[in-house]
This record gives sequence, C-alpha cells and structure tokens, in this order.
Amino acid sequence: MNRQELGAFLRSRRERLRPEDVGLPSGPRRRTPGLRREEAAVLAHISTEYYVRLEQGRAPRPSGEVLAGIAGALRLTDAESDHLHNLAGTAPTRNRLHRRDVRPSILTLLDRLPRTAAFVTSAVFEVLAWNDLTAALMEDFGALAPRDRNLARRAFLEPRRPGAELYGISDAAEFRQQVVMELRATVARYPADPAVTGLVDELHDGSPEFARLWARHDVRAAPMLTKTFRHPVVGEITVDCDALTLTDRDQRLVLYSAPPGSSGAEALALLNVLGAEAGDYL
Repeated sequence: MNRQELGAFLRSRRERLRPEDVGLPSGPRRRTPGLRREEAAVLAHISTEYYVRLEQGRAPRPSGEVLAGIAGALRLTDAESDHLHNLAGTAPTRNRLHRRDVRPSILTLLDRLPRTAAFVTSAVFEVLAWNDLTAALMEDFGALAPRDRNLARRAFLEPRRPGAELYGISDAAEFRQQVVMELRATVARYPADPAVTGLVDELHDGSPEFARLWARHDVRAAPMLTKTFRHPVVGEITVDCDALTLTDRDQRLVLYSAPPGSSGAEALALLNVLGAEAGDYL
C-alpha cells in the first residue's frame, strides 16, 4: 500500500469535483476547491475521520468495499478506480520486473506488414522491436542504444527543434500527456522495478513539464485515432493509429496505417521504397 501516493490521488480527485456534480448544494462559503472531506466521506458511506486519515496517509489498508464506495463518491473512471486499488494494494501487483522480450510471433508479424509502420513498446515506452517502415517513418532504432530508444525520454528530455520534435508529429503535447498518465499506472503495477521508478525520477527531475503533469494525478488517456507526421522527405503523412495491448508481457503493439488510395498510403508506400535512410534525420 502506497499511503502517500494514495492520499495525494484522493485529494486530487476530490478537489476536481464541484458539489453540484454529486447532487449537493454549493453554498456561499467555500474556501477550498472541490468537495469537502466530510462530504466525500458521507457519499462513500465511511466516517469522516477515516477518510481524512486516508488522505493524510495515516490509515490502514482499506477494504475493497471501502474503495468501491470511495470510487463511486469521487466519480472515478474505470481506469482511475483500477489505479486506486493498485495504490491501496488490493489489486494484483506485479512485483517482478517489467518484460522487455518480445514474443517471436509478434516479431514475425512485424515483418509481414509491409504497408504498415509497426513497432512494440514496453511498459515504460522503450521501443523493443520495429519493422522497416517504422525505421523509414521515424528513425532506425537499431542504430541507437536501448536507453535512447525510449520515447518518454525523447518526449521530455531531448531539446525541441521546430519541425523535428518527436518525429514531427502533430499531437506532441497530447502524446506527452499520455506518457505521464500511462507511466503513473505503470509505477503502480511495478513499484519495485528500479527501471520504472528510476525513469520517472529522471523525467521528474529533468523536465518541469513532466513534473507539472505528474502532479495532476491523471491516469486516463484519450485514444489517439489519427496522427500526422511532418516528414522531411515526403512531407505530411496522416495515418490511422491503433495500439493493441499484449497483455501477457504488458507491452503494446503500435500500428500506423492509411486507407488504400489515400495520400497517406501513397506516402507510406514511397517511404517503404526509400527505406530506413529516409527516417534518419534527427
């Protein structure tokens, strides 16, 4: 049970709610944002004293029933509720290290997708495997050390250059928000993995933007359905973005494709011919 993180998460979720969001009168004299602690406790059907101790990091481990009541009171999403249970230690927690070995069948699949840029990322955004079209669209990750293949480091720690930031993607700000939200959930799943906690510490110390987003305690990311790359060789490429979770290894298969006959499909086909050198521009 991570008491301090649990308390901070509860405070952040309570303070974002307005009384009218939960059917309570707002009243004329509110000096703090969001619900009062006693209001949250009443809605969760627990004592105010116990709820206060939870936010202060002094309470014993809450039961699943108590957490369900709090999740309902604070109007948590499914992702936020899962995160709450992970922080309280009432959900299965992976105490082992996160996996970096990619299933052979997935490696074979990557090579069978000539018109799709496909790659696999770990739970901490390290690019583990990729096909030739990914190298042409983004860069040849094989020429980089494993540490430098981490998209979270690239998003927050590398100098930003106009037109070259994050491979020229159109939604760089949204991607950084996604990174923070997913890393927060990853830390809850792998609290004893030094590669996970060390990366978060590195990003927190090295990027004020990461620290600001981390302090928001958000854990739900909106899906990215399309993405536009500004490529220096073939120009703008708009692709469909699909991310498939590989649950057995806690990895993600990312697919960038385009509808047949579209300008995006034509650009991907050209990149497929040009090869990895086309992506070697950062």
